[in-house]
Amino acid sequence: MAKRIDVTDLNVYYGGFKAVEGVSMTVEPRSVTAFIGPSGCGKSTFLRTLNRMHEVIPGGRVEGKVMLDDQDLYASSMDPVTVRRTIGMVFQRPNPFPTMSIYDNVAAGLRLNGVKNKKTLDGIVETSLKGANLWNEVKDRLNKPGAGLSGGQQQRLCIARAIAVQPQVLLMDEPCSALDPISTLAIEDLINELKNEFTIVIVTHNMQQAARVSDRTAFFNLKATGEPGRLVEIGDTTRIFNNPTEQATEDYISGRFG
Repeated sequence: MAKRIDVTDLNVYYGGFKAVEGVSMTVEPRSVTAFIGPSGCGKSTFLRTLNRMHEVIPGGRVEGKVMLDDQDLYASSMDPVTVRRTIGMVFQRPNPFPTMSIYDNVAAGLRLNGVKNKKTLDGIVETSLKGANLWNEVKDRLNKPGAGLSGGQQQRLCIARAIAVQPQVLLMDEPCSALDPISTLAIEDLINELKNEFTIVIVTHNMQQAARVSDRTAFFNLKATGEPGRLVEIGDTTRIFNNPTEQATEDYISGRFG
């Protein structure tokens, strides 16, 4: 199910402003890749290009190539909705559909894709909630509002919703930034389990979190305010944190800036 992402010389624009410049990288399947770097360096912007979410912002466009195995995600024949179905996303703040039950939150994407059989929906909802380590907490109140869950539970509900449509890649944009330490640990444990099935890319401002959950780490930076963000280096997380190639990476990780 999990697939490899290859990015080649990607530039990201919003109107005439170049937000990210010249990024090339490979994201390996069944692994966790973390994006770190100071605020405003283009981490989240670049993340959104991987499933074409940046296009929902007026003027958003890219130059370069993003390949999912042998599929060009920006080919003229490629439907952005299909891309987003294949490459799911979990956002910074939990965003369950407020008027929907826990069950309907998980089933929403399946119904949009035409799945109507109740038995099929029941099975996938249960499997997805188990996959998000939430089933035992909610199995007796599936018809209750998803918005009534705690923050950490809501985020796991959003992860269940994302994996219910069986994506091949899961993008996470600071998924723990609004959560308490116990909920954060639950999400980190879940990420470690999910990488057995999915390719995972996570943006985080928490370097300790990047060190805990990721196999590879990419450091982004920008030369000055108003300049485009750039990928400084990417490599195995242990090497990036203990023996980075670039001085800027070492300076950021050691707390000299950012």
